[in-house]
Amino acid sequence: MAQKVQKKAKKTPKSTTKKRKKTQKKSFKIKLLKVGFFCALWAVLAVASYIFYCYLTLPDIDVALNKTRLPSTTIIAQNGNEIKTFGNTFARVVYLDDLPRYVPAAIIDVEDRRFYTHFGFDVIGLTRAVVTNVFKKRYAQGASTITQQVAKNLFLTPKKSLKRKVQELLIAFWLEHKFSKDQILTLYLNRVYLGAGTYGIEAAANKYFGKSSSDLSLKEAAVIAGLLKAPSRYNPIYSKKNANERAEVVLNLMLKHGTITDAQFEKAKNEPLHDPAKYKVEGAGHFADMVYREAGDYIGHLGDDIYVSTTLDQDLQEKAEQVLKEMVAANKKNNVTEGALVILDYNGAIKALVGGVDYANNQFNRATQALRQPGSAFKTFVYITALQHSFEPDDKISDTPIKIGKWAPQNISQKYYGDVTLDFAFAHSLNLATVNLSRHFSLNDVIKNAKKMGITTDLKKIPSLVLGSSEVKVIDMASAYLSIANGGYAAWPFAISEIYLKNGDQLYERAHSEDVRILDEKTVKKITEMLENVVNDGTGKSAKINGFVAGKTGTSQDYRDAWFVGFTKQYVMAVWVGNDDNSPMKNVTGSTLPAKIFSKIMTDLN
Repeated sequence: MAQKVQKKAKKTPKSTTKKRKKTQKKSFKIKLLKVGFFCALWAVLAVASYIFYCYLTLPDIDVALNKTRLPSTTIIAQNGNEIKTFGNTFARVVYLDDLPRYVPAAIIDVEDRRFYTHFGFDVIGLTRAVVTNVFKKRYAQGASTITQQVAKNLFLTPKKSLKRKVQELLIAFWLEHKFSKDQILTLYLNRVYLGAGTYGIEAAANKYFGKSSSDLSLKEAAVIAGLLKAPSRYNPIYSKKNANERAEVVLNLMLKHGTITDAQFEKAKNEPLHDPAKYKVEGAGHFADMVYREAGDYIGHLGDDIYVSTTLDQDLQEKAEQVLKEMVAANKKNNVTEGALVILDYNGAIKALVGGVDYANNQFNRATQALRQPGSAFKTFVYITALQHSFEPDDKISDTPIKIGKWAPQNISQKYYGDVTLDFAFAHSLNLATVNLSRHFSLNDVIKNAKKMGITTDLKKIPSLVLGSSEVKVIDMASAYLSIANGGYAAWPFAISEIYLKNGDQLYERAHSEDVRILDEKTVKKITEMLENVVNDGTGKSAKINGFVAGKTGTSQDYRDAWFVGFTKQYVMAVWVGNDDNSPMKNVTGSTLPAKIFSKIMTDLN
């Protein structure tokens, strides 16, 4: 039997095993280092490539430095106060030597305390901002330097992105290399946005304080520096309270940094803030929009900032807006939600224009753009035509039922008065008498009178035209009644009296137009007396004031529109109330709300 021989396994020495494990561990570390190195290298290359990409896609610096802007148009009331400014307001370039020392100092203390020591990027400021934001768990503090802000304002868009931030840094480094600190600060002071459409410290000083930046007080400098945090919230036009509180924060920073003394701090803190409202018209948004559109028609395209001097009477405008808003609101229960009015002087100058009760909510101008049925306010053109066809106010006309085709008009009172004088029919707004009267002459004659007196809309040649079924504009009705008020002469509404540049060079001045008679004196005298009787004894009694008033009420079908158009010895006014959706009001007629609005505005003005 063969004997099985088993070989004994040979044992590996312990020292050899340890060496092998050590070699494997060392090899793994080397591999890990290699991987880490290559990852880091790729990361550096990726970052470098992205920075290079951002560099290659930088905007053209020469173009950006000379970029254009939308010229500003400032609309001015008759008394010189500002109504509204369109476009971006820039002013003359100012230099550091032009300014009191505390003006740039206030901005540096608020925006970039280490401006003169950093290289365009503030490492300390960034660290502080990061720590603050982490502790507050929100974005509470920024770290952009003035140089970075110049880079963004001049060359980039405000849109936040990684690309914009990288490009901002690259341009900031270029600016620091290219310009001195004083030059960079000068660029910033002349280009930074400071609220209310103003760019640069000079424009802001003009806007908020009516003075040059070289004349700013310490308190005013603090207000402007405070605007940089939130231009809309902290400007004194928006809120004097917010502006004062923010200015005190700025003054405290200046005191803390040793920029001002305790005495300067106390004096500035207690300085009363200029009230910009004294030099600005409240409201008149619809009027300003209308003037802005018209200004271009007078002077064409212009690349310079302009001032447009208008005919607006600030006191009358503000009173008209307040009365219309309050009285429409008081009649909400009667389903009245909107209104509009135009006030003209006897030359046609627009002294007040309200295009709606709330401009901030709706910029549609109901005084110049809306088309509404004038109702009986249109009868004035019918009775003028009758007077031109040898009718007299004392002549009789039949107020009895009539049917023309399928149309069977009725008086609003549902009563019939039989034979009445023209004067009575007009004063009491009798529909049937008016329709019967209109059959004695052509509707073309009525339309011709309405057109030459100021109605610009299409008037349909249908029987119901004489009762005001064709739509008209509020401003056109004011214009038409103006030709009666001024003795029978054409006088078209206008709002612009002069246009000029900032340096005073005149671009346009309204010239007096030649008087053109469109109504003869006898007709004017008779229709004026008839309009006066409407107020004294007819439907317009609510329009009475202490003094002369002549006018006509108007109410469209189903109480959808209510009007009063009339004049005193000084002004002509057209008032409309209703709803944008053309829904009916609850028994609101021209003899009620519009006539009362007319009276309330005109009281103490006649």
